[in-house]
Amino acid sequence: MDEDDAIPLSALQHYLFCPRQCALIHVERQWQENQLTAEGRLLHDRVDQGGRDSRNGVRTVRSLPLRSLRLGLVGVADAVELHGPERAPFPVEYKRGRPKAHRADEVQLCAQALCLEEMFGATIPAGALFYGESRRRFPVVFDPPLRRLTEDTTAAVRAMVQSGRTPPPVYESRACDSCSLLEACRPRRLTRPPSVSAWLAGQLTETGED
Repeated sequence: MDEDDAIPLSALQHYLFCPRQCALIHVERQWQENQLTAEGRLLHDRVDQGGRDSRNGVRTVRSLPLRSLRLGLVGVADAVELHGPERAPFPVEYKRGRPKAHRADEVQLCAQALCLEEMFGATIPAGALFYGESRRRFPVVFDPPLRRLTEDTTAAVRAMVQSGRTPPPVYESRACDSCSLLEACRPRRLTRPPSVSAWLAGQLTETGED
């Protein structure tokens, strides 16, 4: 697949969090920042300085460019640790908050592993998510169900981007109210739009017509 048509790795995380958010960012090219996204950006700024280091026999490469021609994915890994004498890649993704009920973060990390497998010709069984709120790593095993979910999500994102269509909103208070694109999305207003007849009735009432 042509790299010009590749999908950013971050789009998979956006899609599983909210397909509409994914379309607003990757189809309509809209973006707004709030406190949560700013905190996440600052965390990545500290991590994504590039370069390499070695500690306790583990070599770490930061801000490593990734791509998969098979899946049509591109992105940058926060950190890839090279373990053991065979230098087996172990991706580590940094997130500002805490572990989530959905699998969006795991899919983003698994997509990084699929890219690394293609680039290095190696099998990568696991990686880790580091959450800033707990200051802990959480291991992620790249088992067959997670790999299938990652590939299915990639296909769904590609189909949505190629269609050029933004899904309608589905308002969920906790997720929507914390989203930086809340104003652009307007989920409260658009989830259940008024019917044409109700709108016309309202206009007639305002003008005093019978």
